[in-house]
Order: sequence, then structure tokens, then C-alpha cells
Amino acid sequence: MPLWKIYHPVDAFSVEDKHALSQAITALYSRLPKFYVGVVFQEVARDSFFVGGEPAVRFVRIWVDHIARTLPTPEAKAWWIKACDEAMAPFIRDRGFDWEFHIDETPFDLWSIQGLRPPPANSQAEARWIAENKATPYELSTAAAT
Repeated sequence: MPLWKIYHPVDAFSVEDKHALSQAITALYSRLPKFYVGVVFQEVARDSFFVGGEPAVRFVRIWVDHIARTLPTPEAKAWWIKACDEAMAPFIRDRGFDWEFHIDETPFDLWSIQGLRPPPANSQAEARWIAENKATPYELSTAAAT
């Protein structure tokens, strides 16, 4: 389950921008159920973001937590960072913002959704979750159990 936390200046993104960027991020994870992908936009007041001890008024900081999958090789990691940078570019780089981005990888066995353990990666149960494209993991886990 990737969770993207996007810290940005106040009014950097419109509601429409946030929706479009969250869709671009979700599209990066086309092999996962859509409900795995979360995006949080956190506005940071002009006087509350500093880099190197100086105000950072045109800076966007992105922190991503990966749980459902990990990036196994240096080549996969480089490819993924490039794909993420390209997806974000129209919303961040192309608008003149400076940015920084990093990914933490949490072990799969330290994860639950609404108190339920998700199915193993690439399993038949996960394929069923994806095919059903239900709105919540609870609905999906109930269906997978029957």
C-alpha cells in the first residue's frame, strides 16, 4: 500500500490539481488494487517550511511509504524514481517548484487494512481483489473469504 505524503506551500495546488496528481500517482501502481494507493496533500504555511535554515517558499517535499511491494534491485529503484519524477513533473517541476522525494519500504508482515491482513502479493486472492475493484478492503476480504 503506497502512501504518498505531499508537503507543499499553501495554494500550490488547486482541488483539480490534487485530483489529477493523485490520479497520476495511482496510475503508477496499475498492478495494484486502486484502494491500496493513498495520497495526502499537506499545506505548509509560508513561515513553517525551512531548508538549510532558510524559508523554502517554492519547495515541495514528498514522502512515500511502500508496503505492498518493494523495489528489489538497483535497476528497479532507478526506473521507479524516474517514472515517479515524470508523473510529478507537470505538477511540480514544470510549475517552477523545487522538490525532494524519498521512499520508505515497510515489511509486508507489518501491515493490515481495517484490521485485516491483505492477501499475499501476486496471489489468486489479490487478483480477485483487483478484478472485483471494490471500494473498500473490508468488502474485498469478505468476498475473498467466500
